[in-house]
Amino acid sequence: MKHALKQNLGLLDIFCVATGAMISSGLFILPGLAFAKAGPAVILSYIIAGILCIPSLMSNAELITAMPKAGGDYFYIMRGFGPLLGTVAGFSSWFSLSLKGAFALVGMGAYLGLVTDIPINIIAVICCLFFVVLNLLGAKEAGRFQVLLVAGLLGILLVYIIWGSKSVAMSHFTPFFAKGIGPVFTTASFVFISYGGLIKVAALAEEVKNPGRNLPLGMILSILVTSIIYTLVIFVTIGVLNPEHLKTTLIPISEGAGVFGGGALKILISIAAFLAFISTANAAIMTASRYPLGMSRDKLLPHYFQKISPRLKTPYISILFTGAFMVLALLFLKLELLVKIASSILILLFMFANLTVILFRESKIASYRPKFHSPLYPYLQVMGILGGIFLLIEMGTFIVFLTMIFLLLGFTWYRIYGKKQATRDSALIYMLERLVAGDKELASDNLLTELKDIVMQRDKVTEDRFHELVEDGKALDIEEPQKMEDFFKDVSEILGRDLGLNPQTLFNKFIDREMESSTVLRKGLAIPHIIIGGKKIFKVLLVRARSGIIFPNDKLAHIIFILVGSPDERNLHLKVLAAIAQITESAGFDKKWFEARNTDELKNIVLLAERRRTV
Repeated sequence: MKHALKQNLGLLDIFCVATGAMISSGLFILPGLAFAKAGPAVILSYIIAGILCIPSLMSNAELITAMPKAGGDYFYIMRGFGPLLGTVAGFSSWFSLSLKGAFALVGMGAYLGLVTDIPINIIAVICCLFFVVLNLLGAKEAGRFQVLLVAGLLGILLVYIIWGSKSVAMSHFTPFFAKGIGPVFTTASFVFISYGGLIKVAALAEEVKNPGRNLPLGMILSILVTSIIYTLVIFVTIGVLNPEHLKTTLIPISEGAGVFGGGALKILISIAAFLAFISTANAAIMTASRYPLGMSRDKLLPHYFQKISPRLKTPYISILFTGAFMVLALLFLKLELLVKIASSILILLFMFANLTVILFRESKIASYRPKFHSPLYPYLQVMGILGGIFLLIEMGTFIVFLTMIFLLLGFTWYRIYGKKQATRDSALIYMLERLVAGDKELASDNLLTELKDIVMQRDKVTEDRFHELVEDGKALDIEEPQKMEDFFKDVSEILGRDLGLNPQTLFNKFIDREMESSTVLRKGLAIPHIIIGGKKIFKVLLVRARSGIIFPNDKLAHIIFILVGSPDERNLHLKVLAAIAQITESAGFDKKWFEARNTDELKNIVLLAERRRTV
């Protein structure tokens, strides 16, 4: 494919990108500020924030295994809510990630500033350019670099935990709720951003090997490991540092290391912090640059953003654009305020992920086939939405107001540019269609076809002869009950026109075949199949009879596959029969058949079914 990205990232890469995107300022700067708000119970604040991430994690895992495409949450919000909210989501995700990456680069510059007189912003710009070049070389190279960074980071933090646990003073945890229970939840909102990088790995979904397994597993492992690391590191830090000093320091982990490990460990922790900022910055450029690519594919940004290097298979225009924005942010913008806005945008995107799962599930789109299904649906999603509302309230009205202004800019871009370019169905339209008594005029079949193609690409579906026959063939949807003879007359007319044969001849063959033995193979399923004269002829016709076709002995068939072939296609005839048997005996097939909204979905149910394929 002209605009295809290469699948180079495995489970370890996904784990390291997600972990590296989370462990930075949330661990090396925030704990002291959070301790001042909640006291020793700040440990619970971090745990609560992690728990509030779980619904969005599960929803994102489901959505990206159904749609593993560049752009991550933008891609599925676009398909869920349409181009208007898709535009806002795309800009929001890109802005949020880019600013977080720029903020990490400033932190990295601050540490390097300790050993050089070069201004922090200049150091950050130089580092940004390095990561841009690294990402231009390929996701595989950037992913390998990320693995090394995260391995070093986790190794140093484990040394800190094991060494420091011997020096913990339990008296520092009394009273545990020194500030009361209320501040624990307020502080959870404050530190929530520590987990913000988790779902952004979804932006790399198109470049992941076996995304149905590696994406959800990598994300789940990442949040488990990160939550444990956060809890243990903060436990040690509270236990070794003077509480009054902890409230005021912006380098709590380094200060804690100095207490029990001396200057050597303090330097080692400073190296860990530096690695954390590097990994966050690298992950930010890797993931943020995939959003302009995805938006360009949907015509919400100019087409040149989807250009991919023929040799390196990287979206080089999108990477350069993201890098340029981060450089401008580093040189001219007040990052602290913008990062708070990016945090509130992130919470909104978490909420939309949960809403999007509900939309796709309730729309009953047959081509929506995630490899991972979020548990406890829809309760987990509702919890995620309510949790997001709680966190937004805790952000404060001023930050929410500034966030609304940014979202308005996204709406404006859509009105000026995107509305003229993009036309796309959404799961919202399909759900509305179901609610208004099955009105088929609201949506076209573009989304159904796109999702089908994504599943085929994801599962590397082989387009064998049976696949081609179904895709090129016809499907009928019959509402009223019919007798077998009337049904065969109608079918013979259709096939007669397609094959240039006498419909009466076809009708007689169908009746004769039925008299030999019934083609109703089980309750509800019939496969009438006949041999006709000629060479290299084979047709498959799918039929859904909602009220049933009445065969002899009052047998009712609702699922009907009609096969017509010439004598030289007998081997294909047997293979097609075997394929139909596999498909129709799969779990839940009959339910999917009846729920399909039109004949295109009927065909997609057959095309996407798991079966043995022959080329």
